[in-house]
Amino acid sequence: MNTKILEKTVNKMMVEPKGLLAMDESSPTCAKRFASVDVEDSENNRRRYRELLVTTPELNRYISGAILFDETFNQKMSNGEYFRDYLTAIDILPGIKVDTGAKDFSNHKDEKITEGLDGLRDRLVDYASKGAKFCKWRAVITIGSSIPSTACIVSNSNALARYASLCQESDLVPIVEPEVLINGDHDINKCNDVTKITLDTLFEQLDIHNVFLGGTVLKPSMVISGDKNSNRADAPTVAEMTIKRLLDSCPTNLGGIAFLSGGQSDDEATSHLNIMNTSNKNLPWRVTFSYARAIQQSALNYWRGKDANMSGAQEILASRAKACSDASVGSLS
Repeated sequence: MNTKILEKTVNKMMVEPKGLLAMDESSPTCAKRFASVDVEDSENNRRRYRELLVTTPELNRYISGAILFDETFNQKMSNGEYFRDYLTAIDILPGIKVDTGAKDFSNHKDEKITEGLDGLRDRLVDYASKGAKFCKWRAVITIGSSIPSTACIVSNSNALARYASLCQESDLVPIVEPEVLINGDHDINKCNDVTKITLDTLFEQLDIHNVFLGGTVLKPSMVISGDKNSNRADAPTVAEMTIKRLLDSCPTNLGGIAFLSGGQSDDEATSHLNIMNTSNKNLPWRVTFSYARAIQQSALNYWRGKDANMSGAQEILASRAKACSDASVGSLS
């Protein structure tokens, strides 16, 4: 592990006023999104869509790094250039999702465990040799009447720590993503309680595994009411409680924080982030974004697989990326 390399990468990932573009949807997830706009799910259409994203004019003004799916990382664009090389050429760091998905957690109904540790060391060596600078691993924590269980939180946190340690062995910055799902009718206080236990357990595991926090990025969910709650907390409350939770649970030497949008609407995702950065000017780490749907979805809705809609879709994408960028420094109007 070369801490100087890791710190250099983190500093570039966290540079103002930029954030991360998550375009690492698995093939099944991409198929669902394409189906919603009547686009055939094929390798060529996935390439066309992701090429639309990365070739958006001036994208690098707002985006410091892009998280890719394995298919895209090893795929060539229409001009014969690898996506990963094109991103590097336009000064956007190429990253890679390395988990293999959340699967049913044995003996724990309605809970998930993320898999992908088998063979990970060799895969990371390969990704690093091809130009990857950072990685991502997502864990899923579900709130229900009797969940999450301690076993689910500990097991997922342990996997995140083992993944992070292997990443740093290859001088790759790990993004650790413990997503507390928005799905449910729980109130914001319940989300806060679960987020506290999850983050406290995660940082305990990262410490046990000697993970260098200065070369690590946290990708958390916000402290927010469940999407089916009839009395959801307002944006200032979400922002205030989220920042308080991070200050209480996250070590000050963490490399940075980049939120997931986690089922929020575009406006919610940017509004919450903007309030956090407007109201808190002296945080120990940068608080920015690592959004997928909150940047992409409106552009996908416009594109619908038609070449004639490409430039219009890119204008929409650039507008969404700019809004997220502005929110990351508290200047969203």
